[in-house]
Amino acid sequence: MTVRSLSTVVEHRIDRAARRLLDAGHQPHRPVRLFVTEFLVFGAKQAWACAFGALLLGTMAIVHLTVPVGARNDVLTIAAVLLQVGMLVFGLETVRELRVVLLFHVVGTVMEVFKVHVGSWTYGSGGALVLAGVPLFSGFMYGAVGSYLVRVYRLFDLRFDRYPRQWLLAVVAGGVYANFFAHHFVWDARSVLLTAVVLLFARTTMHARVHRATLRMPVLVAMALVALFIWFAENVATWAGAWAYPAQAAGWQPVAPTKIVAWLLLMVISVAMVTWVYPPVPPSPPIRPGGAAHPRPAAPDGRSAGSRPTRGGRAAPARRLHPWGPRGTASARRESSAFRDRAPLG
Repeated sequence: MTVRSLSTVVEHRIDRAARRLLDAGHQPHRPVRLFVTEFLVFGAKQAWACAFGALLLGTMAIVHLTVPVGARNDVLTIAAVLLQVGMLVFGLETVRELRVVLLFHVVGTVMEVFKVHVGSWTYGSGGALVLAGVPLFSGFMYGAVGSYLVRVYRLFDLRFDRYPRQWLLAVVAGGVYANFFAHHFVWDARSVLLTAVVLLFARTTMHARVHRATLRMPVLVAMALVALFIWFAENVATWAGAWAYPAQAAGWQPVAPTKIVAWLLLMVISVAMVTWVYPPVPPSPPIRPGGAAHPRPAAPDGRSAGSRPTRGGRAAPARRLHPWGPRGTASARRESSAFRDRAPLG
């Protein structure tokens, strides 16, 4: 499979624009030019990763201002379906990404049905495209989160240091999901689960490659930032009348900041689902001045020293530990985008 078949048309255009600016016939040495290019590429990738969620949020605002109340649920559902189909048909989303999005649909819709039943939030009445009192567009909101995460994972060629064992992450994620239901009947274990999440990811670092630069960030910080932006989007969605919390019954008011913690815990479930489809990969070996990579000392079982096994202790394949081939260009991960096609590590 070629790199082009695993990325989208928009990503190739961003890539070409970055190369025109940064790689126009010579190797630039001006720090300002390098910084501006990396900053612009970072912003373009983040905007593209948010494409589905931003379009869905904009649709909610337009429907709120133009469509009668009784028809809003069905209009939003139809619009969300058209957005999803359009992104796939026009090559703006890959089939593998769609599988992750559908997984988020199922997990999110099950929770929505329960939460609406117990009164955690409510949707406007009206419409035929409803499941157990929940409009079907609700699943697309969780799908938007999944779409963002899986795109970021691929666009930035994410790699991880000290990633927790998959079975431990699955146990914590399962506990978080169960607590979203169980805390209505028994003791709320949110504080215990939050502590478990912090301990699980305390030493995990994320490596995100932009164009040439590779950014490093603690995974907990990245998850908290995503949770914060979801909370901002939630404020827009509730203002648009997509749903309402009990405190907003008498009139719209900002969503309580405590919801950020709930979104952070939900991020654990999201990360577990994405890395189940896209197993985490360790960072590339360091580059020597002459351009060759320093091989990591081999452990007795064949893994590089310092690397951790994935998926319950199975060793990662050798090609994942040495992602730069003889030409030092294309990433070995099958889901790498065109941003890795020719750019050398700078």
